[in-house]
Amino acid sequence: MLYKSAARADEVLCLNVEDLHPGDKRGRTLAKGGAAEWIHWQSGTAQLLPRLIAGRARGPLLLTGRKAPAGTPTLDVCPETGRARLSYRRAEEIFEENTRLLANPLASPEDIEDLDGFTLHRLRHSALTHEAEGGTSTPVLLARSRQPPSAPWSGTPAAASTRSPGTSPSATRPPAAGGEAPQPDIPTAAFLTIALSLVNGVERVPGAITADGW
Repeated sequence: MLYKSAARADEVLCLNVEDLHPGDKRGRTLAKGGAAEWIHWQSGTAQLLPRLIAGRARGPLLLTGRKAPAGTPTLDVCPETGRARLSYRRAEEIFEENTRLLANPLASPEDIEDLDGFTLHRLRHSALTHEAEGGTSTPVLLARSRQPPSAPWSGTPAAASTRSPGTSPSATRPPAAGGEAPQPDIPTAAFLTIALSLVNGVERVPGAITADGW
């Protein structure tokens, strides 16, 4: 969903089941500054969403594999499963761990513990970069990135947003310590491997992206 929609990770993590309009392939979220905006996705995401939702009618879309600990805000707890909303930190950990060999194609699997994988923000950056390289016009790129029209397209999307008023604090991106090191874009061919890896995680616990921690 992050790659196909080119949405910010915290916008997707803040989605609730009731925010989705599957027939229209879109969902309503709060963007930078608290403005309500629509995230649009494509057929691949539309096919996976029912398996992720697993019949739930409300609550956080993306969940951990554990029950929410005491004191978790009601906004971040699924009323039907009791599981907590998947946080930015944990989502980043899962994605980074699952992309270490993809990010380092010449490395040996034995070295995986010493490797760094891709970040969540790299999905948005790669999506917009690939579209620009494919000839997508600047107005369309601005619409896809939902950047202000006054901000000319530079080929590099803005950094992931911080928390918008009224959104879940657990779903927002934690501040980076000392800034982030730049990463190369994710190769287009790698997305099938990433998707299959994460879909297998979804299948293990219906209705939740499994996680061993927060």
